[in-house]
Amino acid sequence: MNAACLIVYASMTGNTEEIACHIGKGIEEAGLTVVIKDILEIDVEELRNYDAILLGAYTWGDGDLPDEFLDFYHEMDSLDLTGKVAAAFGSCDSSYEHWGRAVEILTEKLVELGADVVLDGLKIDLVPTTAELEQCIGFGKLFVEKSFLK
Repeated sequence: MNAACLIVYASMTGNTEEIACHIGKGIEEAGLTVVIKDILEIDVEELRNYDAILLGAYTWGDGDLPDEFLDFYHEMDSLDLTGKVAAAFGSCDSSYEHWGRAVEILTEKLVELGADVVLDGLKIDLVPTTAELEQCIGFGKLFVEKSFLK
């Protein structure tokens, strides 16, 4: 299997970054090459170079994407992601009404651009527990299974 996966994330407190790293670990354990990049270190055009894309963000304010993700999100409109497999994830705060809405926003964008979203978005409440980090690894493995081992 020569497919390559890109994980792009935005993280303020480090929670979403930790989730991204553990999802990446699961993807690698399942045999795929993975590149993990902070949203501030990537150009939207790089998405074209990968077979699989995972986008991660924490939910900000009243169910919004974080500010640092907004430019990238809007620049994605120039892409056609047909033929790419994808999923979304993020850290969330269950004390807010729109719990994890950023994950849903990212999933909707991936679908809109033609990507094949193979898993429901993964939402982790605040700081991931040990069990939730294992869940992240499992999410990465399942992503590969649903994407390339059909």
